[in-house]
Amino acid sequence: MQEDYVIRQEDLIENPTARVPICLVLDVSGSMEGDPIAELHAGVQMFFEAIRKDDVAQYAAEISIVTFGGTAQKVLDFSDINRQDVPPLVASGLTPMGHAVNIALDLLEARKEDYQRAGVDYYQPWMVLMTDGEPTDDIGSAAARVASLISQRKLSVFPIAIGTAVNMQSLSQFSPTRPPLRLKGLNFNQFFDWLSRSVSRVSQSTPGEEVALDIKGIEAWAQI
Repeated sequence: MQEDYVIRQEDLIENPTARVPICLVLDVSGSMEGDPIAELHAGVQMFFEAIRKDDVAQYAAEISIVTFGGTAQKVLDFSDINRQDVPPLVASGLTPMGHAVNIALDLLEARKEDYQRAGVDYYQPWMVLMTDGEPTDDIGSAAARVASLISQRKLSVFPIAIGTAVNMQSLSQFSPTRPPLRLKGLNFNQFFDWLSRSVSRVSQSTPGEEVALDIKGIEAWAQI
């Protein structure tokens, strides 16, 4: 753990590029078993590959992953994307979404503090929340934290529903200004392709600058 922390801090010294911290918060509960979890994993791998191939984004994007299925846990910490491997995703258990979001917010806040200590500029964090059901724990505190950060323009959230069993009302509590979108079928690849292009656009802008989302591109993967 200590060695990983040292590497992350060295990355900030060796690469002073302004960062885009992104946390993927992924539902790996039992209902995701089979094709959904396989397609999700393939989509995340494609996302990493697309970022690695982008001359700017590969130095700007930093990705962490939190999963929730039975338990909520960090499965990948922030680092240089060229040092990272996408961990296996295994579907099991219930859906502790509130706990997972709190872990994600803690990770994003800690990484911002790392940037500030190192004098590295950064874009406000992104959180991508993907689920196929409804939370089985209390989401009140996590939703309140998210709402506060969004109101201060300190967080962008992308809530994505997988399938038709999602509690859209619960999911919308994590995004008071941007309604959740429902994935078309299992179009994870199209979603992560859109996300990688969005990261590329942001990483080529100036921190603090408003960057419009590619609304047309959303139609390729979401039910509008």
